[in-house]
Amino acid sequence: MLSDLVSIISTFVLETIESWGVIGVFVLMTLESANIPIPSEVIMPFSGFLVGTGVFSFWVIVFVGAFGNLVGSIISYFAASKLDGKIRSKLEFKRAERWFNKFGVWSVFIARLLPIVRTFISFPAGMFKVNIWKFSALTFAGSLLWSWVLTRVGFILGENWSVIEPYFRKFDFAIAGGVLAGVAWRIWHHRKKMLANRR
Repeated sequence: MLSDLVSIISTFVLETIESWGVIGVFVLMTLESANIPIPSEVIMPFSGFLVGTGVFSFWVIVFVGAFGNLVGSIISYFAASKLDGKIRSKLEFKRAERWFNKFGVWSVFIARLLPIVRTFISFPAGMFKVNIWKFSALTFAGSLLWSWVLTRVGFILGENWSVIEPYFRKFDFAIAGGVLAGVAWRIWHHRKKMLANRR
């Protein structure tokens, strides 16, 4: 079931790039950073392969990919900044805000180099009102490096560019598993604390 979904998304990505060219790369990378599950691990390596065939220019694709990520991230940032009013009074939010204010600006850059995490880092940044200019600069810098690596890999591998996707998928699943485990532990801990308070 999951493999079928990944296959459908991958086919959509390839057809969009083939039909729309550079604009398609920009749109897809924007959607990816706006929390739509479209893998940059397909978008950029395939674009890198097309660079090798002479369809695209290497640096144009790298910058277009990074710029698309920036636009999508800013959309997510401002969407999240409108949500925090409902939960700002919660103690957990205040603790997270202190942590993000201390480390968050650089975590934006680091997160841009990690599958899954890179897509969602804009939400806490927007909720905790990270400086928009610093957020944008670090987002673009991290996205530029990410786009360069994936485009370069696709360029080097040529027609075999798709062989890297399963490895990134495994990395994605490992990170997702860790996140889900953390959420499950948090729910369990919260329920345990509530039961203790009732007693």
